Amino acid sequence: MDLSVIVPLFNEEESVAAMHAAVTSAVCDIGLEYEILFVDDGSSDDTFRLAEDLARNDSHLRVVRFRKNYGQTPAMTAGIEHAVGDVLVTMDGDLQNDPADIPRLLLKMDEGYDIVVGWRERRQDKLITRKIPSRIANWLIGKVTGIPIKDNGCSLKAFRAEVIKNVPLYSEMHRFIPAMSSLAGARVAEIPVNHHARQFGSSKYGLSRIYKVLLDLMTIKMLVSYTTRLFLWFSLLSAGSFFISIACAIYVLLNIGASPAVPLVVPAGASMIFAAGGTFLLFAGVLCELIFYVSRFESEKLPFLTMRSKTYGAKQT
Repeated sequence: MDLSVIVPLFNEEESVAAMHAAVTSAVCDIGLEYEILFVDDGSSDDTFRLAEDLARNDSHLRVVRFRKNYGQTPAMTAGIEHAVGDVLVTMDGDLQNDPADIPRLLLKMDEGYDIVVGWRERRQDKLITRKIPSRIANWLIGKVTGIPIKDNGCSLKAFRAEVIKNVPLYSEMHRFIPAMSSLAGARVAEIPVNHHARQFGSSKYGLSRIYKVLLDLMTIKMLVSYTTRLFLWFSLLSAGSFFISIACAIYVLLNIGASPAVPLVVPAGASMIFAAGGTFLLFAGVLCELIFYVSRFESEKLPFLTMRSKTYGAKQT
């Protein structure tokens, strides 16, 4: 299989048929063997039934269904796990991404890139609630990860399967795939793509996702900067504990014998607790460093343990 197009869907009954037609029109004439995966993320409307009806009449379409709504990243992860194509393309199911851009992503990938990211150059979204937060987030992500992607939030991306299938995804991590992939030396490119105003339904995303993105950004920073220097990361964490411990200890020493008497039990106890916490973090860093190097040694000695098998001829579900 050459190409898999993965489309998460959540309450998109009005657009599912049009999405199927648009994707089919975009990929049927490019000379590649392809499949389309619709991932129903626990929709409460007729999205799954309509997608299932389409799959009965199109052997290229497969449908994966969640029993409940888990979110965009788990839906994309399920699509990636079920996909059998050598190249995987992800996109939103609301028709704001344009399937007609898929051939352009593939042409860019033919230049030797592992990931091609779509950039919504003329984004058709609300300024205050979508555009401005997105620009701030993209700037932060670029500064923290060192991967200057203009539009991390665009779901229209193309990946080589051997790269994306080995990237762990959870929470809102789908937007950090380029940064995560950079750990394995993936080559990333970005091209401008079309973006349309939503035709049906309402947006499922808003400002409520900001705190999740910030937490994930902290995780990505640790992974990108300290994956091979775990002891340094834990040393930095322990430094704060030792600083507080020393400050409390100095306060206790300076006030011993003070008149009138100053209660010293609390600062003395705090000094001991933070010193113990800092020591624990240091030993945890040593242990993590040891586990990392032992694991890397074992994987280099037995390289077949890190290989991922491919499954072909998946049946329609």
